Amino acid sequence: MVDTGFMDPPLDFGHYYDATWMAMAVVGAISCCCGDTFASEVGTVLGSEQPRLVTTWSKVPVGTNGAVSLIGLAASAFGGFIIGLAYYISLLLTYDGTVLQSVPPQWPVVLFATLAGFLGSLIDSLLGATVQYSAFCSEEKRIVHMPSTTTKHIAGWPILDNDGVNMFSSLLTALLMPRISFALWPL
Repeated sequence: MVDTGFMDPPLDFGHYYDATWMAMAVVGAISCCCGDTFASEVGTVLGSEQPRLVTTWSKVPVGTNGAVSLIGLAASAFGGFIIGLAYYISLLLTYDGTVLQSVPPQWPVVLFATLAGFLGSLIDSLLGATVQYSAFCSEEKRIVHMPSTTTKHIAGWPILDNDGVNMFSSLLTALLMPRISFALWPL
């Protein structure tokens, strides 16, 4: 805010490094959340294959923390794509052609947001498979997230709940995406 005031400048690491870094962190975090939601919801509804645990690739029941499927991974990238496209359209609507001609191309934000949706969902799955408990409850006949005498452990330790996993995955994605964007953004 010190560098740019209250305006949101175009994405340009060369002239607006801090503002672009922060923008890509926010885009990364939101893309991670959207990607994870799409992966969970779309993957569960449309996925016909049994998901696999991201750490061992063994087949696990639907709803297991850390489980991935091909349709879920594609949905996570699509969730990030939607966020990137929305951000790109907002840039096009905010700035006229002369401003956009004086900065690097803005379209890569769509690609980086797509990557953030995919990568964030994988980070979420990795955390879910390791630090979030999943078990099958023989009494309730469903996946549960707390150990008990009626559960059979599938994966993860009971360290974080789903909210904690979501927070850490979006935070890690927010920290990674500015660095990836800075390294790969066309100048």
